[in-house]
Amino acid sequence: MSEKTLMKGNEAIAEAALRAGCRHFFGYPITPQTELAAYMSRKMPKMGGTYLQAESEIAAINMLYGAAAAGVRAMTSSSSPGISLKTEGISYMAGADLPGVIVNVQRGGPGLGSIQPSQSDYFQATRAMGHGDFYLPVLAPSTVQEMADLTYIAFDMADAYRTPVVILADGMLGQMMEPVLMPDAIDPASLPAKPWATCGHGGERPHNIVNSLHLEPQRLYEDNVRRFAMYERLARDEVRVETYRTEDADIVLAAFGAAARIARSAVNAARDRGIKAGLIRPITLWPYPTEAFRACDARAFLTVELNMGQMVEDVRLAVGDAAPVSFFGRCGGILPTPDEILSEIEDIAERLGE
Repeated sequence: MSEKTLMKGNEAIAEAALRAGCRHFFGYPITPQTELAAYMSRKMPKMGGTYLQAESEIAAINMLYGAAAAGVRAMTSSSSPGISLKTEGISYMAGADLPGVIVNVQRGGPGLGSIQPSQSDYFQATRAMGHGDFYLPVLAPSTVQEMADLTYIAFDMADAYRTPVVILADGMLGQMMEPVLMPDAIDPASLPAKPWATCGHGGERPHNIVNSLHLEPQRLYEDNVRRFAMYERLARDEVRVETYRTEDADIVLAAFGAAARIARSAVNAARDRGIKAGLIRPITLWPYPTEAFRACDARAFLTVELNMGQMVEDVRLAVGDAAPVSFFGRCGGILPTPDEILSEIEDIAERLGE
């Protein structure tokens, strides 16, 4: 695909994964991510790979564990309640230092909720993706092009740091179509060797063991300390963020994913009315782009989310007492309009005396 192709977001993730060298996919159908699995079911066998529809989400994540332990690039995808079922296996993967890519195309919750777009899994992805002491890198695309680009990045990041990586999208991005320029395909055989993998040794090295169980407390302590040193490297080197018209902004919006697209329109409308508004769009939700907020000399912040208020806590932690932070959100699959967000900006501007 040397030219742009019109693709659904779900399909863009799948195609990018194949081009990144992923040859093993394990999943279970759930709306609104089913097109991703369907795309893999068509393409993977033709490329000599493995597509397997597991008997459950729990089975799928444990299959990903096994494939990752064997040293291959592998992926699973689901939507909100399905990801909840996977979290135990994700914790096992983190504890065993296994790379893999996990896609969550979010829907409304809690419970079965709805099949409409939502960002209500922010807390789950950034704070509670399983039991124990660990974090996962979380990438939040805002366009179909980023659905592809960040998938490619996710596989490289997973291998580089030996960690599962989450792509946190939503039903709107998964279902919408936009032109996409795909990255070049790589040959899986050209990827660096993984000397820790359980893929056979031919007597040339000791047996490898992949496990997350430590019977000696000191060993578990040392592993956790080592892993948190890796998280510090991630936080130093892998933060991704986009700033838009923030240089002179008095009011800075914070939004990610689909909500950021709407917030950008509201920022432009506010500027047309003489209000100096800007936007910070976190692309990595973990590690969080705290410094981008601290670098802003804004008088107020407004967080826009498709939930009842989750990322706003990270914005407040980043901003501290430097400026007030407000929240505006819609949940249940209802999308805010640019005019609604503009009204919130105007209210803040009035309180600031602009």
